[in-house]
Amino acid sequence: MDELNNLLHELGISKVKLAKFLGVSRQMIYNYLELDSVNKWPKDKKVLLFNLLGIKSYDEMKNIKVTTDYILDVEQRLDSIGNRKNYIEDPLSGLDSKKKELLSKTIDVLREYIEEDDDNGYKIGEYLFHFIQSLSNNDELKYLLGYIAKETGYVKPNEFIFNEDKQYIFESILFSAMALYHSGKSSKSRLIEAHRRFETQINNKIEEKMSRTMELNNIKQQALKELGFTEINDDNISDVFAKIAEIQSRKTAFK
Repeated sequence: MDELNNLLHELGISKVKLAKFLGVSRQMIYNYLELDSVNKWPKDKKVLLFNLLGIKSYDEMKNIKVTTDYILDVEQRLDSIGNRKNYIEDPLSGLDSKKKELLSKTIDVLREYIEEDDDNGYKIGEYLFHFIQSLSNNDELKYLLGYIAKETGYVKPNEFIFNEDKQYIFESILFSAMALYHSGKSSKSRLIEAHRRFETQINNKIEEKMSRTMELNNIKQQALKELGFTEINDDNISDVFAKIAEIQSRKTAFK
């Protein structure tokens, strides 16, 4: 199962996304991934997984090359999550009592912020949502979580549950940066150029993401138009994805 875990990580597919696509709880995904063979998965879930990855058997997984086009194909299939009408799940289902308690507490705290009358509460919830979304693709965010838990006194300073060496280095650098921030020796005027570089980097990422999203939407709309459909639904989803793949191959051929 190492090939599957590595492929999911490379594609940026979190356990939550995969759970939604397969129509099961995240805990069930962990149970599936602990099995020594995909052939031990329920047949319908195995078929859905193979369809998501565009393969017919587990052996084909070894030959997958993760290119931009392949990532786009998989993302298109993941988009079908919104069209899976049978995915209605209790967020606490499939969890043991300890995990249920943790998730319930997290939801309660987040709800307090979201229910505030001003926009700050909503934005805190939105930022936290994006933070969690990005955790699977960014180890530094995990180290940041550890640093905050330690700095606020909830966790002992020498607890390392991720990559110990990298987490140690990250925490040391961040501590130095926070010490400089609180020292009052830094000023906005002295950091203008650094923040400009930060802005440029972020704007480039946003532009790249928007460009890819627009490309995906354009291809989807073109596929619907060529097939004579107005939307993607459970009845035509296979035909639409096949047409999307055809359109992408045509575009690649003419480059």
